[in-house]
Amino acid sequence: MTDHTTLRQEIEAEQRHLDRVYTRLAQLRRSAELAEKDGYQLARVGNFGALVERDAMVFHAARRRHTLDAEHEGLVFGRLDLRSGQVLHIGRLGVRGEHAEPLVIDWRAPAAAAFYQATAADPRNVVRRRVISSTGERVTRIEDDLLDPAAAPDGMRVVGDGALLATLSRTTGRGMRDIVATIQREQDEAIRSPAGGVTMVSGGPGTGKTAVALHRAAYLLYSDRNRFAGGGVLVVGPSAVFVEYIASVLPSLGENAATLQSLGSMFDGVTASRTDPAAVAAIKGSLRMRQVLERAARDQVPDAPGELRLLYRGELLRLTAAELETIRTRALPPGARRNEVRRAGFDGIFHALWSQVQRLRVGRLPDQRTFEDEIAERSEFRDFLRAWWPRLHPRHVLAWLARPERLRRYTAGLLSNAEFRLLADAYRTMGTDRFSVGDVAMLDELDNLLGRPAQPARRKRDPYQLIGGVREVTTYADRQRASRAGRDGERPSDYREYAHVVVDESQDVSPMQWRMLGRRGRLASWTVVGDPAQTAWTGDPAELSRARNKALGRRPRHEFTLSTNYRNSAEIFAVAARAIREVFPDLPLPVAVRSTGVQPVELTVPAADLPEAVREATTKLLAEVEGTVGVIAPVPRLAEIVDWLATTTDPRLQVVDTMQAKGMEYDGVVLVAPAQIRADSAAGGRTLYVALSRATQRLTTIDEM
Repeated sequence: MTDHTTLRQEIEAEQRHLDRVYTRLAQLRRSAELAEKDGYQLARVGNFGALVERDAMVFHAARRRHTLDAEHEGLVFGRLDLRSGQVLHIGRLGVRGEHAEPLVIDWRAPAAAAFYQATAADPRNVVRRRVISSTGERVTRIEDDLLDPAAAPDGMRVVGDGALLATLSRTTGRGMRDIVATIQREQDEAIRSPAGGVTMVSGGPGTGKTAVALHRAAYLLYSDRNRFAGGGVLVVGPSAVFVEYIASVLPSLGENAATLQSLGSMFDGVTASRTDPAAVAAIKGSLRMRQVLERAARDQVPDAPGELRLLYRGELLRLTAAELETIRTRALPPGARRNEVRRAGFDGIFHALWSQVQRLRVGRLPDQRTFEDEIAERSEFRDFLRAWWPRLHPRHVLAWLARPERLRRYTAGLLSNAEFRLLADAYRTMGTDRFSVGDVAMLDELDNLLGRPAQPARRKRDPYQLIGGVREVTTYADRQRASRAGRDGERPSDYREYAHVVVDESQDVSPMQWRMLGRRGRLASWTVVGDPAQTAWTGDPAELSRARNKALGRRPRHEFTLSTNYRNSAEIFAVAARAIREVFPDLPLPVAVRSTGVQPVELTVPAADLPEAVREATTKLLAEVEGTVGVIAPVPRLAEIVDWLATTTDPRLQVVDTMQAKGMEYDGVVLVAPAQIRADSAAGGRTLYVALSRATQRLTTIDEM
């Protein structure tokens, strides 16, 4: 242990450096503000060159000022003392002094790599590594690792009990803990792997897979900003709860250029509000559903007009249902997208009517173009066309599956009778605002099958006008952003051409969801993280593998395995390990590296007493831990258990089901009805393993008799 005098003196030394950094930061911020103001003054010159120069100054100065503001809290978090005697301070962004001397090294810079990669076995010229904790602009704590004792100069002080374990012992807060200062070597190697191809990271619970994924996104944006900020980085998580949980991590690392989405929010205008039972999710996620949707996308519109009857110059023109269907199928050949060939269907109607008036020898018959113009002016004819071949939104077609007679036709030969009944029951109660996570991938598939209606040609826009109808813009930079259709975090919600795609909890991505992801990463590099032992997928593993490989393509793959559990105490992970050993007796598991001495609490109560037992256990954990408490429920019982805890208003409490718990961590967990979770589906044992491994400090399980 370190004596208090030594600790105080070392903290004071780091405080002096931090004061210098923040003084310099204030100077840089003032310079950025002045540059921004001076840039606008150039507008008075009045020529185009001055405007371009002004815009460049304003844009870069404003961006620099924003970065300096965003990184104020916890700016410096590390220090390296090298064999050469040089001292490097590591932080969230690089800061240089007035004479260009480095005051802070950006954590993503090559010079900072040793902070994460150095070990006692391979110190990489690092004698001492120090983790610095601060609140505001005050240093509050330091922890040292002496990596090369033989090279330590006389008088070098080492304080603390070790940086990593000290950090892991602290509470989590509402959002994901920022572990940029405690990334270990195996994690750092994955973070800094080659930018191209596919980086695949596997590891058990608590090994830092999510942290690796997010820090890799920040690293890529730093190392090649033009490529990755320009093309966009998409980060995909399993649930909206998870996305909210990680939302603050990238901004805390100085990056705002990534798009974060859950699998249930990837289709524009839809946010999934529910999770399907495992058996239904397996059907919706199967590639057989693509064939079901192809049939639906080509089918006749429900309640479409059965015939067309039209009086023209005293003659009755009539197209029967059979003739209309022939026209429709001719206009919609295999592979065609329905919304894109709508005009061809209308042309078929005009051609059939023209042929009919010619056969009827209608008097004073005009030329064909005049005839079509006369017909098109009639409101009843336009109403017919809209009803016969409307512009279809994917929501429309998906809703057709709620009609049993249609669903039976679409699934014939593709789904078993039992699967048909499961799907029919699922869609019987579906409302247009009650899509499940599995429905979102099907909406995206239908969007691809239906296509977008062809847009009429537009007049060439004024290059100084923003896309979207805004008449005037302030700077050249604004116009550049408009012409790039929303780069650097301003992309439209249905943007689909990313430069890099990050997929977290990838073991739960279904084949249909891999197709949805693949459409957004056709030209992208990928980071894919997950743990097969945690998968909730109960469908065909071979089909899943094929769909994933098709989405990732033939890009080179860089594979990494994380082996250390930093999240759970050894006592908690022992309970989770027992659960997964029942499913996979020989599965290699990560090693939990810390112990709290506190054993998990396992309770069994009568079913009637379960609500009160859950309330009591939750109240007890909220009193015992400083950070967050999660109550994890079986998926079918989430609403019921939310009601039990409705009077508990502590903001540290979150009630989630087992699917929403994916990727999450809490300081304390109350797990409700673990036996039901285990028995819920073929993946129940794996799902229970996930739920048991969410707690960092305390775990209570409550089963019912």
